[in-house]
Amino acid sequence: MPAIEPDAIDDDVHFCAVALFASQFRMQVIMTEHSLWRFSRALQRAINERQFEDIEAVIDEDVDWAIYGPIEMFPFFGARRGRVAVIDVIRQIADHVRVRRFERESVLLGADSAASMLRFSLTVHGSNKPISLRVAHFAQFKAGRLLSIKVVVDTFDLVEQVIGQPIHLPRMTSYA
Repeated sequence: MPAIEPDAIDDDVHFCAVALFASQFRMQVIMTEHSLWRFSRALQRAINERQFEDIEAVIDEDVDWAIYGPIEMFPFFGARRGRVAVIDVIRQIADHVRVRRFERESVLLGADSAASMLRFSLTVHGSNKPISLRVAHFAQFKAGRLLSIKVVVDTFDLVEQVIGQPIHLPRMTSYA
């Protein structure tokens, strides 16, 4: 019987362990979808098709929700707490706009968190007026449900589109 080199055993064992780990890791990646993608699809269905069951299933009972912007113009902006209040806000958004398209400019995913820069093309109900909207959001998930989301809206551009004219502001000449 030929002698087996100890280094050859270590290499074979190491290779098998790495191959097994890589195989299991790929299975995990293939089988697990990030919570952001489920939330995103459910939100779009809620807004466009008024199907609220899917969004209710991916929102935590005690969710912390905030859309930062001028609440005087957009009453669905502002902070909300709890699933019932958030579903009400989503219903208000669905009453006002339809999502025509959205583009992810950049996305960062953590195990239970996500941040994105998004550009939306919306249509206002009643007038069919197109609105282009840019937002950044920061979300946290727990057990596959939205636990917290903070949304920052490019409100200057949004207000100009809604009022239909540019807003002229004085230029800053010094920073003193």
